[in-house]
Amino acid sequence: MLLRSAAVIRRSSTHHQTTSFLRRHVHSPTAATTTTYLKLSSSHSQPQHHHHQQQQQRRNASVTAHAISNPRLANIEKRWEQMPPQEQAELWMDLRDRMRADWHELTWMEKKAGYWIAFGPHGPRARPPKDQNWRIFWATMAAVGLAGVIFAIIRQFANPPPRTMTREWQEKTNEYLKEQKVEPISGISSEGYKGTMVQSPPAKKQ
Repeated sequence: MLLRSAAVIRRSSTHHQTTSFLRRHVHSPTAATTTTYLKLSSSHSQPQHHHHQQQQQRRNASVTAHAISNPRLANIEKRWEQMPPQEQAELWMDLRDRMRADWHELTWMEKKAGYWIAFGPHGPRARPPKDQNWRIFWATMAAVGLAGVIFAIIRQFANPPPRTMTREWQEKTNEYLKEQKVEPISGISSEGYKGTMVQSPPAKKQ
């Protein structure tokens, strides 16, 4: 009887320990289970990341393996402006792919062409011609001279000035204003007025 009771107690104790373990590790998110989950997730994501790195390395290797030929880059300073836009775009894309890799693997021609295309004096950065200032000066003088000729021609065929635009007419106008006491405080009829309203030359004698 004692042996049988001891066996029953041992089985119940083992069952209780197993139940407690399952409750702690399965039904509750403890630190141990979280660590196990993170380890499994990390081990699952590491192959994908390693595979992505391998693809990137192969892509860079394929890019660096093919250097741009020197005839495509020769005299790029003189040929760039005359190249078709499609050819310019293709050359720049090839140089950009080459520059994504290690710059120590670029040839001297590739470095020179890449720098000149990116920062060279072409397009909006093109330098003005040496005689540009003189061209602007002489063009301005020609425009001013042409305007003077047109003005002289118009004046030659224009009507004569009106009769009020003579010195005699304006002096008589001033006398009339003083007689009528126009602007007696600060104007022409005021005491000590020194202004003048005569602006035109004398009339031409006929």
